Amino acid sequence: MELTIEQEPFGQAPDGTPLSLYTLRNRSGMVVRITNYGGIVTELHVPDKHGNLADVCCGFESPEPYFKDSPYFGALIGRYGNRIAKGSFELDGKRIQLGVNNGPNHLHGGEQGFHRVVWQAVPVVGDLSIGLKLSYLSKDGEQGYPGNLEVSVHYELNDANELLVRYHAVTDQATPVNLTHHAYFNLAGHGSVLGHELVINADRFVPIDAEAIPLGALASVEDTPFDFRSPHTVGERIDDGHEQLANGGGYDHCYVLNKPESAMLSLAAVLREPESGRVLELYTQEPGIQFYSGNFLDGSLTGKGWQYGYRGALCLEPQHFPDSPNRPDFPNTILRPGETYATRSLYRFAAQS
Repeated sequence: MELTIEQEPFGQAPDGTPLSLYTLRNRSGMVVRITNYGGIVTELHVPDKHGNLADVCCGFESPEPYFKDSPYFGALIGRYGNRIAKGSFELDGKRIQLGVNNGPNHLHGGEQGFHRVVWQAVPVVGDLSIGLKLSYLSKDGEQGYPGNLEVSVHYELNDANELLVRYHAVTDQATPVNLTHHAYFNLAGHGSVLGHELVINADRFVPIDAEAIPLGALASVEDTPFDFRSPHTVGERIDDGHEQLANGGGYDHCYVLNKPESAMLSLAAVLREPESGRVLELYTQEPGIQFYSGNFLDGSLTGKGWQYGYRGALCLEPQHFPDSPNRPDFPNTILRPGETYATRSLYRFAAQS
């Protein structure tokens, strides 16, 4: 058995551009399917404690639902993951106005963010891994962002059932950059995620208002339903009546990761599904991780034999903090000419008896 990558047609983008679907397989049986539309991971098959494979991420069999209905299923997100208040911020003395697509705010790069563009895709074959390099030029003014931004994202699968995602960007003008991946996970392959056990390596989180915009000061997770420093099921405290849970409709918050060293690739979260034994360990160089408990899934979307019901999947999105361009006290998200944006996140899958 060899590491393999296969390419097949995947319909057309709304503008008629032909799309492709790439299937990556490792020697351990793990399968990852990625389309060059939005850089979307459409399928992610990993073994359980008995060696049985299941697809553990939400997605669709065809491209059309991604054009209109998908809540960012499996997509690459940019230029800016999460929200920017009113889509507006000041940069070097100039007021920048982005498109607004989430009430009055800017979310995940705008209506035509990186999740809705066609990326150039090149397979990368190595002795120890198989990969797909995606590239895109985001032109000056796209969705209101200044500068031409050259972006590449490299998905890399190895035989240890690890999926490494590497991000790289350079710009010719100062611009915010906060890239992430928006997979929706259900390690059972179906049903609710409320029984999944979760650990998040964070002492603090970012409180939000009713529009999911940061209130300002960071808050301790101590003695709150947001404390996942030791294992808790997702559903254990999700309906506790905490004001922040009400604002997010459940968990939809950025956690401030405990980092031994800034920008170090370190363990951010561990997700475990007890029945299957599947475990996801997420490592990242990012300072934060957005935990979203699928609060807006309502059963109206179906794909791959799934009905995507309320809290039927969850997201763990490595990223900088929301609204950072308006928050000088948050870690910097402004990329300038001559600088390089480079960050990695690693998704390690395993199974425990």
